[in-house]
Amino acid sequence: MHRPLAALGRRQFLAATAAASAWPGLVRAQDSGTIVLGQSCPMSGPSAQLGQPFHEGAKLYFDQLNAQGGVGRRSIELRVLDDGYEPERCVANTQRFLADEVFALFGYVGTPTSMAALPLLQKARVPLFAPLTGAEALRQPQLSGLVFNVRASYADETALMVRQIMGLGLRRVAVLYQNDAYGESGLAGIKAALAAKGQEPVGTATVERNSQNVAQAVKALVPLAPDVIVLVVTYAASAAFIRAARQAGFGGQLYNVSFVGTQALSEALGKEAEGVVVTQVVPSPFQTSRPLTREFLAAIQKGGNKVQANYSSIEGYLAARIFAEALRQASLAGRLQREGLVAALDAMNGQQVAGFPLAFKPQAKARFVELSMLTADGRVRV
Repeated sequence: MHRPLAALGRRQFLAATAAASAWPGLVRAQDSGTIVLGQSCPMSGPSAQLGQPFHEGAKLYFDQLNAQGGVGRRSIELRVLDDGYEPERCVANTQRFLADEVFALFGYVGTPTSMAALPLLQKARVPLFAPLTGAEALRQPQLSGLVFNVRASYADETALMVRQIMGLGLRRVAVLYQNDAYGESGLAGIKAALAAKGQEPVGTATVERNSQNVAQAVKALVPLAPDVIVLVVTYAASAAFIRAARQAGFGGQLYNVSFVGTQALSEALGKEAEGVVVTQVVPSPFQTSRPLTREFLAAIQKGGNKVQANYSSIEGYLAARIFAEALRQASLAGRLQREGLVAALDAMNGQQVAGFPLAFKPQAKARFVELSMLTADGRVRV
């Protein structure tokens, strides 16, 4: 059972603070004035439809929080730099953030980019909160207290996929994956989930990052006559592959991990989106039965309907919502510094925010994952 955040005890918080204090560099942070967060993500290029809505959703929450006085009388500034989903640019952005002594890093988008920045934040001991990636490499025990993952892992997503696929009696699974750390992480999750069922992929193919050149992948996978093709790519490559594979005669099912970008994929495919499955790691932005969704949609309306409700924007909003709650806990304890933030996040592990389970520790099991299906008319069924 998840405890409400109000139940954070002084002993629990102080224990987490003591652990955080053991990390050199955490104490050195902004002690007054605006709390500046650094976000490196794709704001242009083929993956912009992942970075832009995530940033907009987070900024929506922070702007409305600032209008109410911020946290501890301090406002929050989300400073964003465009990396185009390229690791080298992300490294340069991170170096700039660290030189500016930002309070924390927030909402980095992508596995290859986040992994490229990891050595820098490890050396500086600056926490990275809510990276938009499910890579296991960012969930290792040695990163506990430094990288705080809000979303489920690709292993969690692919395990749910495989359970669904096998439950339908389908056995022949092929994989298209991006030729980098993101794709390899998703492929590893699929292989592990299949192996647990005594199966293995019937074939694999790759596509390069920020590329839609899928012709060779179509030629490699479609002739294998798989029941299912799982795609671990971004929306542009996924749309290009799905369209080409169907034109080549593929009639099986198509599954995507959440990082594909649901809204962008749906828009790219149009009517051809019918039946495409996407795993989701945050609640639907359209189901008002969920408290987070109601809060999110109310915030959009309050903000003048300038933010589009989709899975990426609600994930950004959720990340900001959780981060702000940790800041409030740190402020209540009189430790509105990096070490207080880390202590508060550690103490919040296993609890809920707006009904969403927090699982920051690598060994935590209560992570949110569900399946959704795209429709020909642009909707998403869950």
